[in-house]
Amino acid sequence: MMKQTLIAAALAGLSTAALAAPVTYNVDPTHTFAQYEVNHLGFSVQSGTFTKTSGKVELDSAAKKGAVDITIDADSLQTFLPDRDKHLKSKDFFNVTQYPTITFKSKNLEFAGDKLTALKGDLTILGVTKPVTLKVTQFGGKPNPMTGKQTYGANAETVIKRSDFGMKTFLPAIADDVVLKVAIEAVKAE
Repeated sequence: MMKQTLIAAALAGLSTAALAAPVTYNVDPTHTFAQYEVNHLGFSVQSGTFTKTSGKVELDSAAKKGAVDITIDADSLQTFLPDRDKHLKSKDFFNVTQYPTITFKSKNLEFAGDKLTALKGDLTILGVTKPVTLKVTQFGGKPNPMTGKQTYGANAETVIKRSDFGMKTFLPAIADDVVLKVAIEAVKAE
């Protein structure tokens, strides 16, 4: 009898796991941003932050699968110097009038155990799409202690060559290699 109970419990557990489906999370725009760092004339590393983001994350934590679809408002770039911001938003760099968004889309999430370690996907800047791998440096999920809503968060980064996306102004004085960093929090959709 005990053996039958254990087998039934095991089968029920497998059925539940088989029925598990991806859960959709909406990007929390107040806790999600993208940042870049680039060497400036060999003197210092300068940075800028994109403050407006939107998107969705699908996560099936049992199957270790998911998808990420993030849109960044290119016009939200801030370097805290208005003249520089204006120049960076011009045709010389981000050309925000013609290309108002930067996107990252991934359906290839890599896990080591329960920890997300990488996102392989497509990054689009200036209308050019290239494959990139974002290394995840921080990942976690739990009910948010402030709201009680299930929330996941992550930090990730990669290095790209800006010339690969057609951004060549002032090369090589302003470096070609650019570090991209993303901080994201996403809340379970209701």
